[in-house]
Amino acid sequence: MTLLSLGGDFGAADSDEVGKWFREVDTASLLAYYGVPLLLTADNGFFALTSADQVVAAVQPQVDGMRAAHCARSEVLSSEVTVLNSKSALVRETLSRRRSDGQENSRLAATYLVTVGAVGSRISVLAVHNR
Repeated sequence: MTLLSLGGDFGAADSDEVGKWFREVDTASLLAYYGVPLLLTADNGFFALTSADQVVAAVQPQVDGMRAAHCARSEVLSSEVTVLNSKSALVRETLSRRRSDGQENSRLAATYLVTVGAVGSRISVLAVHNR
């Protein structure tokens, strides 16, 4: 599952959709993918983001960095979904971020907890980790 397949479909979105998301996402639309609150963990720390402003402030630099690195799309190298119950699923993915010429910029492994609430499906926990 990638950010664009959160509409309740627990399958993988295609990389063209993800690339379009990288190019076109704006600050307001980030909240269509990430929940509030959002728990975020990576090598640089653990963060409990409890407001929309905090979520945008944490995620927007990542999107901006992908744009600056000329990321045109993400290729899903592996994806595993574990449905926990009718309102949540764990998604573990390894992604290859690629430029428009096909060269790999970077790889990312992440686990998401996707939850379904009043406003729809959102990433409620994002854990970035080693492959």
